[in-house]
Amino acid sequence: MLDLIASVNGKVNNFVWGLPMLVLLVGTGILMTCLTKVFQLSHFGFWMKYTFGSIFTDKHITKHTGEDDQSISQFQSLCTALAATIGTGNIVGVASALIAGGPGAIFWMWIVAFFGMMTNYSENVLGIYYRKKNERGEWCGGAMYYLRDGLGSKKGCKQIGAVLAVLFSLFCLLASFGIGNMSQINSIAGNMKSAFGIPNIVTGIVLMVAAGLVVIGGIKRIASVTEKLVPFMAIIYIIGALIVCIVNIDQFGAVFGAIFKGAFAMKAVGGGIVGSGVKLAVTWGMKRGVFSNEAGLGSSVMVHSSSNVKEPVRQGMWGIFEVFADTIVVCSLTAFTVLSSGLVDLETGAVLSNSEGSALVGEAFSTVFGKVGPMFIAVAILLFAFSTVLGWSHYGTKAFEYLFGTKAVIVYRVIFIVFILGGATMSLDLAWDLSDTFNGLMAIPNLIGVITLSPVVYKITANYVARKIRHEKEAPMLSAFSEIQREQEKGLDESD
Repeated sequence: MLDLIASVNGKVNNFVWGLPMLVLLVGTGILMTCLTKVFQLSHFGFWMKYTFGSIFTDKHITKHTGEDDQSISQFQSLCTALAATIGTGNIVGVASALIAGGPGAIFWMWIVAFFGMMTNYSENVLGIYYRKKNERGEWCGGAMYYLRDGLGSKKGCKQIGAVLAVLFSLFCLLASFGIGNMSQINSIAGNMKSAFGIPNIVTGIVLMVAAGLVVIGGIKRIASVTEKLVPFMAIIYIIGALIVCIVNIDQFGAVFGAIFKGAFAMKAVGGGIVGSGVKLAVTWGMKRGVFSNEAGLGSSVMVHSSSNVKEPVRQGMWGIFEVFADTIVVCSLTAFTVLSSGLVDLETGAVLSNSEGSALVGEAFSTVFGKVGPMFIAVAILLFAFSTVLGWSHYGTKAFEYLFGTKAVIVYRVIFIVFILGGATMSLDLAWDLSDTFNGLMAIPNLIGVITLSPVVYKITANYVARKIRHEKEAPMLSAFSEIQREQEKGLDESD
C-alpha cells in the first residue's frame, strides 16, 4: 500500500512542481510587479524605511498590543512569518540546489525571489483587506478568506470561491503536519544525533514539551517567542556565514562568475550537457527559491493578517522584506559560504564532496571553524526548524479553524504537538514527499485568487502611493477600503 501511495504521490508531485507550476508562480510575480510598477525597486527606499528601518525608529512597529487585544504587532507578525520561512530550506534546500543544479541555480533563486516579493506583497494586501475577526476577537485572514469573499463576490463565482477556499484550507492543514512539523523535527533529531549523540526519542520529547508550552498559548504566545528567537538565530547564522565568506573573499569573483555562467549555460553543470545543465539550474533554483520563501503558497499571509496594521500596503511591504531577508540575504549567504569554501569546482560546477544537504554546509563551515562547524550548523538547524514548526502551527490552526470552527482549534493543537514525537522517531521519506505535494497544491487555489483579485491590489497600491508617497491631496482613500477600515479601526495601531 505504501508503495502504491508513494508511486501515485510521485506522479502528482512531478505534475504539481513541473514547469507549468513554476511558470504560474513566476508569472504571477511578474504580473504583480508590472501592475504595481515594479514597486520592489521603484520604492525600495520607502519600503525599507517602513519595514527594517522602522524597527529602530517607530515604537508602534514593535509595541505589543494589550491583553484584551488579540492582534499582534507588525514586527511580531514578520518574525512569526520568518520563523516559518527561514527553516531547513535556507540550509538544506540551498545545498540541494547547488548539488543538483550547480552554481547557476542561485541566479534563478534570485529571480524567483525578485518577482516573489510582489506575490507575497499581494497576498498580504489581500489578506488585510479581506480579513475577519472570530468570536475570540482574533484576526482571521488568508487565501481562504479572499477566495471566499473576494473571488466569491464576483458574478457567478460564489461557488467556485467557496470550493477553492476549502481546498486551500485542506491542503494547508495536511502540509502543516508534514513540511511544517514532522519533516522539520526529523531534520533536528538527525542532526542532534550525528553532532552530539543525542538519541532521537530524547530530542522528540524535549521538542514536544517545548512546542506544547508555546503552541497551546495561541498566536500571541507564538509571536512573543518568535520575535525573540528569529532575530537571534538569523543574526548568529549571518555572522557565522559572513566570517566564512570574509575568509574566502578572494574567491568571490570566481563565485559570481560561476553563478552567472551556470545560469545561462555558458558551461556545463558538473561536466554534463550544457542544455541539460541550464534546465537543471533553472528548475532547481526556482523550486528551492519557492520552498525557501514560500511566496505564492499563501502560507505566511495567515500570520501577517493577525497584525494590528490598518493599511494593507503597510503589511504588504513587510511581505516584500520577508522574501528579501529569507532568500536574498540568508539563502545567498549559505550559497556563497559553500561556493567559496573550495567544496565546489567553480569551473565545472561539480561538487567535490560526498556530503549532502546540511552536511555540505557544515563541511563548508568546518573549513574555517574546524570541528565546531558541523555543530554550529546542527544548532542552526535546531533553531531554524523549530521556529518553522511554531510558525506552521499557526497556519494549520487557521486552516483547521476555517474548516471546523474556532472552538475546535484546541483539538488541532494537541494533535499537532503529538505528531512532533512521531517526527523525531520515524523514517519520513514518504512524509517529505507527501508534504511537498500538499505544499505545492496550496499554491494553485491561492494563485488563482491573487491573479483574479489583482485589480484590487492595483487599486489599493495606486491609492496608497498617491496618498502616502506622492502626498496628493486630491487622492482620497478608496471608499470601499474606507468602510472596511472603519470596521477594523478599534484597537489598531495609529501609526499608519
